[in-house]
Amino acid sequence: MALYETVFIARQDVAQTQVETLTTQFAEIVAGLGGTVSKKEYWGLRSLTYRIKKNRKGHYTLLNIDAPSAAVKEMERTMSINEDIIRFLTVRVDALEEAPSAIMVRSAEKSDRPGGDRGDRWGDRPPRRERPRFGDEGGAPPVAAAITGDEE
Repeated sequence: MALYETVFIARQDVAQTQVETLTTQFAEIVAGLGGTVSKKEYWGLRSLTYRIKKNRKGHYTLLNIDAPSAAVKEMERTMSINEDIIRFLTVRVDALEEAPSAIMVRSAEKSDRPGGDRGDRWGDRPPRRERPRFGDEGGAPPVAAAITGDEE
């Protein structure tokens, strides 16, 4: 049997539980035709690079499959018929990774950062009221002094 990785994108208005049901349905199709699904990863609701069938976002899911080609073809046929699936891609690989995918590792790193995924936005910048204003000591010199060269 061959090894495959499949990623499919479900519509944005579908609930997460429905996406899990679809994932289970596709795994059952593969299992029914003599294959196994070793890993299922739900990547979450993510923005699409461009609009697909009037959708700006989609639920991404990865499946690692060890199955004959007939099982994969039947799964892809079912995906193409299903209205909730807007895109899918299946790639044959030499070996399946048992570790979490790069998407899952990156999202775990984001959640570990302070301040969420945007980081510390302003750093050590003082609040606006404490910064010197134009013309105050430590600020820029007055315009007249700068033009004439006179200093106070």
